Amino acid sequence: MSDNEFDLDTYLDRIAWRGERRPDAATLRGVHLAHMRGIPFENLDALGGTAPSLALPDLTAKMLHSRRGGYCYEHNTLFAHALEALGFRVTRLAARVVVGADRPESRPRTHMALLVEAPDDPQPYLADVGFGAIGALLEAVPLTAGVEFHDGGRRHRLVQVRHRGPLPLWVLEVHRPDKGEAPGGAGGGWEAQYAFTTEPFEHPDFEVINWYIATHPRSPFSRRAYVQRLTGDGHLALDDRLLTTTRADGTVTERELADEAEVHRVLVEEFRITAPDGLTLLARP
Repeated sequence: MSDNEFDLDTYLDRIAWRGERRPDAATLRGVHLAHMRGIPFENLDALGGTAPSLALPDLTAKMLHSRRGGYCYEHNTLFAHALEALGFRVTRLAARVVVGADRPESRPRTHMALLVEAPDDPQPYLADVGFGAIGALLEAVPLTAGVEFHDGGRRHRLVQVRHRGPLPLWVLEVHRPDKGEAPGGAGGGWEAQYAFTTEPFEHPDFEVINWYIATHPRSPFSRRAYVQRLTGDGHLALDDRLLTTTRADGTVTERELADEAEVHRVLVEEFRITAPDGLTLLARP
């Protein structure tokens, strides 16, 4: 097998996918959800001071053969190779994370997402297995404005907003339930997650963005641990020493971990991750 040949069998075993291998919408949604459940989100390479490799052999060794995950460029690069091996056409997109922003243009394009097309389906889909937040897509959704999607128990929609560029600006929004309300409840409201156009970005573009986000001293990914895992009953998130559990019924519990030893233990037992030897996990002062 060459360095650029994707090992689809190993990938599907890693995410425990036993379904069809057809380039259709049902397979896309199913493999997307299986990837989200099977491979955790983590930024431990960046926390250790290095930009993670986006080369396919390195991604395969790290995310398929080791107890590791990755962050958006790693996840979506790996997922793009898997989808192409299944027969989909994939366009790499660069998005602006706009959670808490007053306008999309105030944030740089630092997130990677995917536009996916099936050979016999005129409808393209937005796919993204690397957004390290509870507002992430669990399944790919059609690139359609103003329609509410229920993906894996979450509620999302895509809207178009006015901007100065020649291409339509899409914004992914997640429905946030009121505090204590189950995700399917009628309360709460919509929160923007990221904005993107469908302009293609290439591997060298993400090499530059990846290096900047992993190594810049003011990047949050180079300063503190961010780890996420989708579980059968909800979502686990580790932000430095704060462990947050969000259950399917909307119940949220938080616990502050005591020290490095407990953080390492939680990574192994709760997130199924073995941290690199010698890595300091708690945030720098």
